[in-house]
Amino acid sequence: MADALETVLAALAARLGERLSTARPVREQHGQDASYLPPHPPDAVAFPETADEVVFILATCHAHRVPVIPFGTGSSCEGHVAALKGGICLDTSRMNAIGPVSPADMTCVVEPGVTRKTLNAHLRDTGLFFPVDPGADASIGGMISTRASGTNAVRYGTMKDHVVSLDVVLADGTRLRTASAARKSSAGYNLTQMFVGAEGTLGVIVSATIRLHPIPEATETALIAFPSSSAAIDCAIAIMGSGLPIARIEYLDDVQIAAVEAYSKLGLTIGDTLILECAGDPQTVARQMTWITEIAGDFEPLDVKTAQSPEDRNRIWQARHDAWWAAIALRPGAKGIPTDSCVPVSRMAEAIALARSDCAELDVTAPICGHVGDGNFHLCVVFDPDNAREKANVDELLSRLSRRAIALGGTITGEHGIGYGKRGYLVEEHGSAGIRAMAAIKRALDPRDILNPGKIIEASDALPFT
Repeated sequence: MADALETVLAALAARLGERLSTARPVREQHGQDASYLPPHPPDAVAFPETADEVVFILATCHAHRVPVIPFGTGSSCEGHVAALKGGICLDTSRMNAIGPVSPADMTCVVEPGVTRKTLNAHLRDTGLFFPVDPGADASIGGMISTRASGTNAVRYGTMKDHVVSLDVVLADGTRLRTASAARKSSAGYNLTQMFVGAEGTLGVIVSATIRLHPIPEATETALIAFPSSSAAIDCAIAIMGSGLPIARIEYLDDVQIAAVEAYSKLGLTIGDTLILECAGDPQTVARQMTWITEIAGDFEPLDVKTAQSPEDRNRIWQARHDAWWAAIALRPGAKGIPTDSCVPVSRMAEAIALARSDCAELDVTAPICGHVGDGNFHLCVVFDPDNAREKANVDELLSRLSRRAIALGGTITGEHGIGYGKRGYLVEEHGSAGIRAMAAIKRALDPRDILNPGKIIEASDALPFT
């Protein structure tokens, strides 16, 4: 490996010059994401600016069996960017071109390093926007690779619903276009979706054609506090079942709301809380919000606030956006783990109640928030990783969350992905046949196992993990 690595570094340095770095601070920055998992710095970081340079990097690394780890912004949550076997980190941040935009097709072509906020700023004058919002200002390439989601998923869907076609470089440097620009096709296997959520283990995205949506004419937001989590979630289920086209519906438990109020001083009523949003023409939005408040009245809310102006709506949404930082502030100096669990909406109240019971039993501080409209919720676990007892209890909590999600007919991750943090639970969800199928795809596209090795699946996997 040492001789092969030196050969690769020499070849890449000759092609990229100063855009290949072996500096320790740069390597350390690229070996750690937003997770609490141990960092694993790469041997070097490459900053390509064109698809041809990505082709060169992958062909060179493939020839010498040197690992390649794609990197967007580093905001992933399950150790996706860790260089578990060393190698070259491929930072796509300089591949940030946008265009062309087609208002008629409501699509846009972007390079992988474009971030969602940059994209929406670029689209502002077109009357269109890109709705997938995972919270962090993640790159589009990273969002595709983790099959990202967020607060808008209940109306607009997740990342998988917004990718029309991809331009991908495979492990050996082969360049592949996964589909045409048509809005639908039944021509052969769905290659596009195979790379959505692949976490850089099957290829490196160098361009994407993505779907856009019209900016709504009017938007109204409601914040409704309830006396219990069951009341809040049952209300959310009732609203969803009413057929109202909700744009966003979020849940924060009473612990999370108390943390946000202590952190942001928003004047919130402490209780299990829903934040809902309707969007469309003004008259329709007003009727929908009236119906929502009427439905909520059946569940004896503690408080109902509504807002129409951008300033007032942003103040309400600040409660959701500050959730992570508010949770961390509960224990200054502590570390945080953003967990991810997703169950059928009908089982969400049960899943959250059991999660809260686990936290009490294990003495773990973990406010809860989530996308109640699609059954996806997060525990913001706050703990001291240097305390052996706390660390053991947190590990037990994470194990219970994953296994319970499967038992309730759900999934171990609704939007964060697998990385290497949840790899051990993948076989429990998909079974040995599912693992063999994934491994067969991996072997076909990356037989030398150089693409983000140790994440999701490896070419040699054929049996359940031990």
